[in-house]
Amino acid sequence: MGTKKMLSNSLRIAWKDLMELFRNRMGLVLLILMPVFMMTMVGYIYPSESSLNSVSIGIVNEDIGFNGVSLGTTFFATLNVINDNASLITIKDATSLEDIQQMIQTGNIEGGIIISADFSSNIINGQQGTVTIVTDQSNPQMSTMIQAVLSQVFEEMGTAMAQQNVAEQLGINPDIALAVVKPYDVQVKGSIEGEFSYFDFIAPGIMAMTVMMSVMTGLPAAISHERELGTLDGMMVAPINRLSVILGKTLAQMARGILQGVLILGLATMLFGVTVHGNILLVFALLLLGVFSFVGLGVVLTSFAKDQETAVMMMTTIMFPMMFLSGVFFPIEQMPWFMQTISKFLPLTYVADSLRKVMVLGADIPALTSELSILIVFGIAMIAIAVPIFKRAMTR
Repeated sequence: MGTKKMLSNSLRIAWKDLMELFRNRMGLVLLILMPVFMMTMVGYIYPSESSLNSVSIGIVNEDIGFNGVSLGTTFFATLNVINDNASLITIKDATSLEDIQQMIQTGNIEGGIIISADFSSNIINGQQGTVTIVTDQSNPQMSTMIQAVLSQVFEEMGTAMAQQNVAEQLGINPDIALAVVKPYDVQVKGSIEGEFSYFDFIAPGIMAMTVMMSVMTGLPAAISHERELGTLDGMMVAPINRLSVILGKTLAQMARGILQGVLILGLATMLFGVTVHGNILLVFALLLLGVFSFVGLGVVLTSFAKDQETAVMMMTTIMFPMMFLSGVFFPIEQMPWFMQTISKFLPLTYVADSLRKVMVLGADIPALTSELSILIVFGIAMIAIAVPIFKRAMTR
């Protein structure tokens, strides 16, 4: 059988699978809704620049002042001015640490600030004043964000106060005083121009994960369910090469995966401002390569399953560890060493990494040589393994 005939048969099988999908309107709707739900939920849940807008903070000013001067009152007045401009938090009055603890327990506030009783006297006498940030340990992520933001605000306020004191005492320009108080001006610059959020990191991972899920959940229906109905036997007795069957199933899954990938990319761009800094065609090519690498693995697993239910369970068992170990949600560098080692053997790791490099860093093909090589080799190897296993499974 020539290559042309084999490709023709593959296209017919792919077209048959896609027609079955389009006739199943509920399945088609769910195919579209799944990435929409996933992207919108993840996009709105993960922290963004506006995540602290509605956070309530309790304020306790225990400062008793010194010689009629209350720097604690000045401190909070300055904090209010900064907050009015930045709209970071909602300030609520509290009376003591116990009051703040009770308000956190009842859910009225997410954190608190306490100015010590000797705040003014310490500063006026040349010592450090104490400001305590009270956090809610039941919400570690929000607690870390509050601590980081408030610490930055307090540091800027402390620098401004020291700058003013030095300028007055030495009679120098405030700009020169700032250089005395804070000799270093630390600036952070990304390798790519523009504003980025955590969602820019996670969007490529979600795209890779959704494509994988589309393939891995679609194959049980494409093979096991068809085998249960007996329609696969018809293809087996027809003068069709087994490779044509696998290629046809692969093409149909690629079409499903690309459809969902395009949906996610569109939502990420329109709703969450994600910008593709690299070549958009390269993004689609990587999605196709990702589907190609997952199909062989899916065919192998499906071939070992006796029925569709078992195949779905096997796919789910493989997919979930892969989602968490491939750096989709969290950087791989944060994981223990043995998990980092496992992640190097997962194709999803290289799909997510390469998509991230193209979309966030604007990388081109030469910069993706290692990822592309691994995915191509993995995909070819899995297809080579899948074909004989699939043939043997069909003759059982």
